[in-house]
Amino acid sequence: MENKYWILITILGAVWGSAFMFIKIATPELGPIALVNIRLAVAGLIFTPFLLQKKYLKHFRSNLKNILVLSIVNTALPFSLFAYASLESSSNMLSILNGTTAIMAVVISTIWLKVKLNRFQIMGVFIGLFGIVVLANPDNIYISTKATIFCLSAAFCYALSANYIQKFAYKTNTIVLIGWSLVLASIFLLPLTIFNLPSQFPSNNTIFSILWLGVISTGIAFLGYVRLIEKVGAVKTATVAYFIPIFGVIWGYVFLGEQITLQILIGMILILTGIIFTNKRYD
Repeated sequence: MENKYWILITILGAVWGSAFMFIKIATPELGPIALVNIRLAVAGLIFTPFLLQKKYLKHFRSNLKNILVLSIVNTALPFSLFAYASLESSSNMLSILNGTTAIMAVVISTIWLKVKLNRFQIMGVFIGLFGIVVLANPDNIYISTKATIFCLSAAFCYALSANYIQKFAYKTNTIVLIGWSLVLASIFLLPLTIFNLPSQFPSNNTIFSILWLGVISTGIAFLGYVRLIEKVGAVKTATVAYFIPIFGVIWGYVFLGEQITLQILIGMILILTGIIFTNKRYD
């Protein structure tokens, strides 16, 4: 893979890693549902000019079922779960547990798609699970048990969605799937948002956070993600999963003053090792 694509993958990992910090900043003021709804609406607006192009619009109706499924399972639900989890978790813990998506995806593919795992992948699953155990320890003061369950449930949603796409929508244009799922998810959440509006106007930090989440972390970053898949393929693009927890921990330390304890460091290393092993495609 050319160096320019490695640079893009690293930037994408840094941007997505930053999302958890901004979720942590904005959620207390806006509330989880309003935060997610605004984030998705802003990102949806960025995708709209592309979605309304004839070459993409013609695929909407024929893929509506898949778009509806992904708008809930891959967008509205996991985004909301991470937002709720942020109320009882440090941002670095959110980013690390998000990394378990890759490990769960392998397990689901074995059960659902009947994919056979090699010895490295099996080892990676168990290493990743051990990392989860380390971080989910009740003695970990940086995340509550409820927040851990929310994070792992969100990661499961992402993993399930990846396998759903592989089984039912692997030939569908990625912009159509991602873009319309963002738009429809924002519409689905609107009724809930009306009853969960913040009591006061948000601060400048919160406004900046939601704009970053909507415009950069979701809108532009997803467009970059689609571009990378087109240029280097889905497998190589998936290596971005290695960078997200690392940058999530760095940004939390630099900007929020979050501690990087030995427990967090060990858990992150175990999960990253699990991701690397589960992505080995050979015996």
